[in-house]
Amino acid sequence: MLCAMAIQQAQKARTAQPPAAPAHSFTFLTNHAHVLICLARDSDLTLRQVAIRVGITERAVLAIVRDLGAAGVIAIQKQGRKNQYRINTRMHLRHPVEMDHTIGELLKALG
Repeated sequence: MLCAMAIQQAQKARTAQPPAAPAHSFTFLTNHAHVLICLARDSDLTLRQVAIRVGITERAVLAIVRDLGAAGVIAIQKQGRKNQYRINTRMHLRHPVEMDHTIGELLKALG
């Protein structure tokens, strides 16, 4: 009897659907901002670690890091087999709505 109940529970768990996301789910920050925040908090993170924290693929993180590097937001320094990231905190944000503020101010506000 106990075994049959355990089998039924296991079958239910396998077929259970995750809860549906709210119809209007969004975040206030982009993945670019999320990656930047992760690197600001720990410049020694691997791209895999950043991807896990942000919830995107390593390939997406790599594309974002390349974007940030090309824009001068971050500098990438090779240290042995790892990269270390240095953030240009004096650079101003790019959108006209927030261009009066720097990356450093954004990172400070988000702790």
